[in-house]
Formats: sequence, structure tokens, C-alpha cells
Amino acid sequence: MSTARPEIKTTIRTFEQMRKRAQELGPKRVGVVLAEDDVALTAAAEAMRANIATPVLIGEEKGIRARAEKLGFDDLVQKAEYASCGNDPQEAGELAVKLAREGKIEILLKGHLRTDQLLHPVLDKEKGLRTGNLLCDVAFFEHTDDAGTRLVGLTDGGMTPAPNLKQKRQIVLSAIEVLGALGVTKPKIAILSAVEVVSEAIPSTVDAKALTEMCEAGEFGDAQVFGPLALDIAMVEWCAKVKGITHPVAGHADCLVMPTIEAGNIAAKVIHILYGHEYGHLVVGAKAPILIPSRSEPANNKINAMALGVIYAGR
Repeated sequence: MSTARPEIKTTIRTFEQMRKRAQELGPKRVGVVLAEDDVALTAAAEAMRANIATPVLIGEEKGIRARAEKLGFDDLVQKAEYASCGNDPQEAGELAVKLAREGKIEILLKGHLRTDQLLHPVLDKEKGLRTGNLLCDVAFFEHTDDAGTRLVGLTDGGMTPAPNLKQKRQIVLSAIEVLGALGVTKPKIAILSAVEVVSEAIPSTVDAKALTEMCEAGEFGDAQVFGPLALDIAMVEWCAKVKGITHPVAGHADCLVMPTIEAGNIAAKVIHILYGHEYGHLVVGAKAPILIPSRSEPANNKINAMALGVIYAGR
């Protein structure tokens, strides 16, 4: 019997489709770093039941088991694997990175620790998961318009505070790669700013023009990269028409490239905290996908992140 994985035949347009695809590719071994956390354990249990993940629970095993039992996750307690260490974030992060480097886990998921506490061992020059590429956070949310529902990417809201032009080029390439894993073969990438006119007074517009020129020179393959665009012009067709902007990206963006980490972080939290939309994101550029959802995010978003990580890891 053939063991070949099914190829993507259609673009993944919703989180429901994303989870279904992850089930086809999974389960993959997900290391939950400092797993003694209600939301992380809930997400791990549900992802395990959905055949998306095989949880490897990292931390103080006795405490993790007790917390999972208290939550009623007896199946998780019995079926999960454990990587025992203390409750110190540094120790747990170092163990998770070691397991990933050895191929014993395929995806890292942040549990009860800060993002920087997980990324510090990831970025260790000798023992980490560096590849030489920029680490980049690519997030997705569902957007519905007259053409239907599609997943729209948002980057980078979690890694590089003020990316320069070289870093933005890498962010665009990372976004294209992640979108490709979701079956978007000719993605429309909008380079965001506050206006559509290039102005030296707004450096992000200058970078956007340069990235557009790189696209015209063929540096981004089949992707269409265009800017500067304000958010409404990138996402809403009639807004683009009102301003007379007819580029294919305008009103139809598959991914929004933010000018700074502040803009990305604020946009993401407006989407999933103020308006309650589902969300999922991952960090690419290391030897394994890294999932850094906020500890305040619901389990559903963390399951989306795991599904995205499984698809990206299996690309």
C-alpha cells in the first residue's frame, strides 16, 4: 500500500479546511513547552483527538499530569509523551530545542512561558535551531467579501521590531512560502503603509516601492507584490476603485506585510481579541516551526496554529 501523502489540489481557504488538511498530514510531534497550562493542555488534547498532533508535554511531569487530570483529559494523560524537567523556563526551552534539533519533536508550541524565554535557546548560535534565515511570524485570519471566504496572512507582528528593506524582502519570501503550503501558488502580497503615495517622510512607502520594483524584476517568482497600500485599499475592492488603484493586489490581498512590529501586533489583536475572529500563526525561519500564541489566546487559536504548523512542516 502506498504511503504517499495526498497533494494539495485546492487552495485552503478556511480554518476548517486547514484542520482537515493537517489531519491528512498528521499527526506530527508537537512539543508543548512548559505544558502545565490550562489552555495549552486543552489545545493539545483537542489536537491529539483530531489526529493533528502527538503531544510531547515538556516540564514537570507530575504537575502536568495532575493539571490534565483536573481538566478531565484522561486520554491526554495516557497517550501523550513526556519530556521531564523542572518548571524553569530556561531549562524547559533548552530541552525543547534539544529535542527539536535531534528530530524528536517536529513543532514547538509555547506553553506557560514568555516568547523571549522560548526564542532565546532557539537562537543560540551553537545549540539552537538557526538556519541563517530571518525568523518571521506569519499569521492568518478569515476574511469574507463578495468573492467568498479566504485566509489572509499578516506579517510580521511578532519578531522583527523595525524591519529594514533587506529584512522585509525576507519577510515577503517567508510569506510566499507559507502561502504556498496552503495552496496559494500566485499570492497577492500587499505592502502596507498609511498612504499610497511614495514619500520620503514615510520610510515604509519608500520600502514598499522598492519591494514592488523587486517583484517587477522577477525576484518573487509568480507572486504579485505591490505597495504602498493602506489597509482598506489592500482589502476592500470598492475602496481601491474609489482611489483609482487597479493593480490586481488592491482589494484582493492574500497577505498584508506590516511596516513595523507595532502595526502587526495591533492589527492582530484587533482581529482576534476585539472582534473575536479565529486566528492562527507560526514562526518560520528556524529548523522547526515555532508556535508562539499569546498565553491569553483561546485553545481554538492554538489548534489553528498547530494545524498550520503541521501543514508547513509537511510542505
